[in-house]
Formats: sequence, structure tokens, C-alpha cells
Amino acid sequence: MDGIAWAASAMVAARARLEIATENLANVSTDGFRRSAASGFLTAHGVAIERRSAAGQGALRHTGRDLDLAIVGEGAFRLRDASGSVRETRAGAFVRRDDGTLRDARGGTLLGTHGAFRGARFDASALGLPAASRVQSGFLESSSVDAIAEMIDVLAAERSFESAQKAVTAIDLSRQKSAEAARVK
Repeated sequence: MDGIAWAASAMVAARARLEIATENLANVSTDGFRRSAASGFLTAHGVAIERRSAAGQGALRHTGRDLDLAIVGEGAFRLRDASGSVRETRAGAFVRRDDGTLRDARGGTLLGTHGAFRGARFDASALGLPAASRVQSGFLESSSVDAIAEMIDVLAAERSFESAQKAVTAIDLSRQKSAEAARVK
């Protein structure tokens, strides 16, 4: 692999880091959003970036609404949308419909609610959550994104891209000079 290919892979990796950081920033106020982290590594084809969900949850914010639910621990709420697809989320703002189901703002129906509500508490196992998790009623989980750290990541990704771009330019100029020197001889 030549220098331009390595520098180009570094530019692609920097762009991926930038996309991950800007997505995190865009969701800094999205309830239940877990930030993504970028991990860089070298391969035979250059620099690569792997996206993974970062550990840790956002802080719990008291709302006082009984149907605002926050998961303390691992897991996610499972919702079925109008097309029948099931998705997972940690955003727990629900409203009770006339038919007794709990729905989120996007119209998804919370699965596992049959037998999940016990008095003033929700049974985490009935919602399909891991045994060590619990559901806190009257709270929402805030985003786990640290806006300042993400801004720093944005700047670092931009600098990485610029450095790789300068390397490509320098290699290209060097090749042009070599080609000119070869023609003169």
C-alpha cells in the first residue's frame, strides 16, 4: 500500500469519526440516547474506524409523570410500530391509549406490558429486561452524550482529516517533481 492510499484511508477514518461525533451532538438532548464511540485501528488496507455503543447510561431526570419510565441498568424497551416491526429504545415517555396500551411519541406500542404494571411499579422482567435491571416510574433517562467531549472529538477529527490531506498533497508534489526530473534527464 502506497503513501497516498494510507493517507486516503486516514481521511476516510477521520470522516467516520466526524460523523459519529456529530451524530452524538445532534442527540445531546434526545432522551435515552446512548452515545456511540469511535475506535480506530490499523489494517493491511490502512486506518479503519469501528463504531460501538458506549457503556453507561444518561442521568435520570424526574418528571413526576407515572408513565415516564427510565431503565436503571441494561436493556431497552421493545416497541411494535404500525407496520409490525419491533424496535428497541431507552426513551421511556409513554401515554396510555383508550385500549390500555402504552405508546410512545412515534406511535410504537410498548411490548410486555401485560402484567408489567404492579401497583405503582413496573416489573422489569415482564418488560423483558435483564434481571439486574429495574424500571423507575416518574423519570426519564437523559442522553449519555457529553457535548463538550463531542466538540473536542469533532475538532480532533477535522484536524486528522486536514493532516492526512496535507500528506496526500505533499506526496503528490513529490511524485510530480520526480516525474519532471525523470523527463529532464
